[in-house]
Amino acid sequence: MQISLRQVAKTFPEGTRALKTLDLEIADGETLVLLGPSGCGKTTLLRIIAGLETPDPGGRVIFGGEDVTPLPIERRNVGMVFQSYALFPNMSVAENVGYGLRIRGELTEQKVDELLALVQLEGYGARRVDQLSGGQRQRVALARALAVRPRVLLLDEPLTALDAKLREQLRTDIDRLLRSLAITAVYVTHDQSEAMALGDRIAVMQAGSIVQIGNPKEIYYRPRTAFVADFIGTMNRLRLNGSDALFRPEDTRIVPPGEAQFSGSIASVFFLGDHTRLMVDCGGPQLVTVETTERRDFAAGEQLHLAVDPAAVLKL
Repeated sequence: MQISLRQVAKTFPEGTRALKTLDLEIADGETLVLLGPSGCGKTTLLRIIAGLETPDPGGRVIFGGEDVTPLPIERRNVGMVFQSYALFPNMSVAENVGYGLRIRGELTEQKVDELLALVQLEGYGARRVDQLSGGQRQRVALARALAVRPRVLLLDEPLTALDAKLREQLRTDIDRLLRSLAITAVYVTHDQSEAMALGDRIAVMQAGSIVQIGNPKEIYYRPRTAFVADFIGTMNRLRLNGSDALFRPEDTRIVPPGEAQFSGSIASVFFLGDHTRLMVDCGGPQLVTVETTERRDFAAGEQLHLAVDPAAVLKL
């Protein structure tokens, strides 16, 4: 299901301009991630796609050529997954998953079993929701959203409430699920790792506008603005050869003194298993972050000589 947003904006009754006028095309089967800090408008945009908010006059939401702007959420055939799960606590897992099917008169035990298998919850149908872990509850919410074969799947920060290990596992499972179903999905997050892992494209939002849209590599390696560069990953800023240079920690190499472009002393050392992160004082207003896979001991106060590949330096 292709989604087209045309001249969509949102101003709330008290005058707050939550979303500036934008156009957006989401391809059939694409996973588009809306990424940005709190208050940037990403959830408002998702709610407009869902039909939970109406755009300002003149804005249009189109699903596969059909103008759905005047239609409420229940007539748009979208599936939604929320951070808070939004499950029915008085129902079993199977009853939660089959709720939409029952409303439509399409409920069968086989369909519910197939959905539970899809989210790897075989055998959990009779359990109460309060007997499940956070990750299991979110799987139930996913199965319930998919039960009615939605035209579009909308996910609003679904992993925020989970711990780091569960987030990583469920992120992998969601990616597998979206790829296997080839469903059009819009995923809201403020977590850049989620965005990079799940998005076919990422729309980076700032103050109610989409400031850049592209695939993860384009966003990471070719940010168009300083905001995008700083928001996606870690970005170093240092004056090199008389001009301000922006470069990533992984593009910073430890070199012999004769090859150095700049030098500094180590302020902090963080061993992270597969690499070591060094915070280096090079005399600028900010510490320079260096990431290295060298398997040697680094110590605070140690002098480092550093260089950056000119092709990796961003000019914004």
